[in-house]
Amino acid sequence: MTQPVSSAQHGGPDKAAPPASAALPPSKGGGLRALGVRVDVRNLSLLGVLAVLIAVGGFTEPDAFLDTGNLQLILTQSSVIGVVTVGMTFVITSGGIDLSVGAMVALASVWATTLATQEYGFAGILFTAVLVGLGAGLVNGLLIAYGKLVPFIATLAMLASARGLALQITDGKTQIVTVQSVLDLGLPDSYVLGIPPLVMVFAAVTVIGWLVLNRTTFGRRTVAVGGNAEAARLAGIDVRRQRLYLYLLSGLCCGIAAFMLIILSGSGQNTNGNLYELDAIAAAIIGGTLLSGGRGTIVGSVLGVLVFTTITNIFALNNLQSDVQQIAKGAIIVAAVLVQRRTSAHGET
Repeated sequence: MTQPVSSAQHGGPDKAAPPASAALPPSKGGGLRALGVRVDVRNLSLLGVLAVLIAVGGFTEPDAFLDTGNLQLILTQSSVIGVVTVGMTFVITSGGIDLSVGAMVALASVWATTLATQEYGFAGILFTAVLVGLGAGLVNGLLIAYGKLVPFIATLAMLASARGLALQITDGKTQIVTVQSVLDLGLPDSYVLGIPPLVMVFAAVTVIGWLVLNRTTFGRRTVAVGGNAEAARLAGIDVRRQRLYLYLLSGLCCGIAAFMLIILSGSGQNTNGNLYELDAIAAAIIGGTLLSGGRGTIVGSVLGVLVFTTITNIFALNNLQSDVQQIAKGAIIVAAVLVQRRTSAHGET
């Protein structure tokens, strides 16, 4: 019987070549190839859920639900929270959380619609919304990455502070937008081939987010930090700087979403973005992004947004109470987390 060649014959155990799989970062719940299949299956499942919801909407309210205007409304409403969810997906993938996204959207929307800001027209409103979002994200990133605050506490503090500042700016009043070039983007005349401009912005952000997460060093570092921050640090990744960039990215998405919301509503209010943090987290989770970090999917998050928005639309058309909607969303979130835990446990055995 042929004896296996020992490592000592090649210079001892210290020089033994590691298995090929050791060069790859460990993934939760299985290898990378298995992970890719699992993510595809999850996305297909979400597409199936979305198809069922469309069938339910078409059966219960065929004239209203399948109307072109209603379908455009679903996509438009998905766009604002969808952009926020893209940023949230990056943060959760890194093992963090951002509870302040809704408040940042509110603050950016009211700051960008003050009379002083509107004097600078379209560019002034857009620039202010994005700048405020980036500023709030920078504060979150500095507190978490360099101040070493727990993300939950830091972003919770930002939630309270941003909401309070938004209320102070507006004095509880609605700020009406008077810049016609901004308002025109929300009108049907601005649609391109029947597609609202906000949907095109959402599509662009989604594509860019997917490319960054899946095809760049920044995306790989994000996954590595979420999988094991200490191992990422030992591998040469500046974990603190990476986390700062991620919360800046979340703030940028909130600024863009705030501008989209201004177009959609034609105003700025301190109540804008209410519960966006819960919707964004829920959409990312049911899409397949691990709440513990280390795995994220932009496509799944977008599908999660579409599922939640479609459910809300169907309930509204059928005159169901909002509390029923929240119960349904809660049940979906719990089911998604249980599936994630079961999948991870199965992969680790």
